[in-house]
Amino acid sequence: MKNNNNTKLILLHPYIQKQGGSNRLWLLAFVSFFTIAFLLTLIYTRETSPVKAITTTMAAGSASSSTYGSNAPLPTTVINTLLHYASRSNDSFHMSHAEIKPISDALRKCSSPCNFLVFGLTHETPLWKALNHNGRTVFIEENRYYAAYYEELHPEIDVFDVQYTTKMKEMRELIASTKEQIKNECRPVQNLLFSECKLGINDLPNHVYEVEWDVILIDGPRGDGPEGPGRMTPIFTSGVLARSKKASSAKTHIFVHDYYRNVERVYGDEFLCRENLVESNGMLAHFVVEKMDENSFQFCRNHTSNSSASSS
Repeated sequence: MKNNNNTKLILLHPYIQKQGGSNRLWLLAFVSFFTIAFLLTLIYTRETSPVKAITTTMAAGSASSSTYGSNAPLPTTVINTLLHYASRSNDSFHMSHAEIKPISDALRKCSSPCNFLVFGLTHETPLWKALNHNGRTVFIEENRYYAAYYEELHPEIDVFDVQYTTKMKEMRELIASTKEQIKNECRPVQNLLFSECKLGINDLPNHVYEVEWDVILIDGPRGDGPEGPGRMTPIFTSGVLARSKKASSAKTHIFVHDYYRNVERVYGDEFLCRENLVESNGMLAHFVVEKMDENSFQFCRNHTSNSSASSS
């Protein structure tokens, strides 16, 4: 009887075993590579997301600034709102809307950046600073302690103090002495920093004399009583600053507040000149003064009538 049990022998070649192990190693290396790549990508994305967010925010802010930039003028609605509330203040010495509006109009028409010089710290000081948006606004104050106090309260306000040596009771004598020196120390075109004219302010910081002022408001110093300094000096100084500008066809808008008073009216007519008076509502006079040749020695073209008006 034949034995039909066939025994099958399976031999595993060493090459086959090594080949299977090699495949597993490659698979493991492949999976590990992609795992590490995924983790690195995840970490990088988390780190760069805040940077991208900040960059996007800055870009949006830049676009917003370009659209509503700091160089843009104040909207008309904002200006009208400021005038409305300033003219309805409970302060006894505030300006009316009719007084504020011409000054606001001059600042609005002024080419940016506008240079605005103001004599006197008053209720309207923050208003003038706000209306001259993007421009240079400088205030001149007679009281050094109040100037320092005000500047501490409002660091954005530029204030310089000046010591006035004039008195209102000397107004006639000062006009006479100025006429005597009109071809020397008190001439209409000069740098007042080097002047010894009694009516000229020569102790302000140097850069104040170098600026070509577009708008000047005279609302100080005190003008009450014969011993007060009066506004003779600011009016004369403003007239010289306006006539001494270097720019071609340069004009300066000069506003004199309290024009109904004797000193303001006489000195305004004498040194700013009646022919330059654009408008007056009793409380406020608006002069537009042009630059003059340095060899000019008369403040007003119509000199005779102004002299007679001043002496009357």
